[in-house]
Amino acid sequence: MTRRSERVAEEIREQTAKIIELELKDPRIGFVTVTRVSLTADLRFARVHVGVLGDEEQRRKTMQGLKQATGFVRRQIGQRMRMRYTPEVLFEYDRGLDASDRVQELLRENPPRPDLEDPDVDVSAPDAREPNGAVANDPGSVDGSSSEG
Repeated sequence: MTRRSERVAEEIREQTAKIIELELKDPRIGFVTVTRVSLTADLRFARVHVGVLGDEEQRRKTMQGLKQATGFVRRQIGQRMRMRYTPEVLFEYDRGLDASDRVQELLRENPPRPDLEDPDVDVSAPDAREPNGAVANDPGSVDGSSSEG
């Protein structure tokens, strides 16, 4: 993506988040987070990735409400941004949030146990290597380098 496309995508993301939060009155739309916007190279289509707080039913209702509001959102973006063409808006659920939620859930269920650390590693001992990688206090040389070739 070019620098201009990145700037336009970020502006669309910010404006869409404001529109959803402040201007959409559809009761089906719950708490929505606009995570990112993907634009086509010609800036004609904007895929708006959203996260929805709630269960599967709430997510389904929210996505239906957002799909129905695409025309309104597009019109509002066109009024707020100076562009030759206002991109078509497509809302898409961001599944990456599900993956991070699942990882957090697994960590809550199975917290790391400190007694399982490697018994051969003494984490309290300072590193025995010098910054250049040589072993400290090597009796073979003064500077820690080997004279063998």
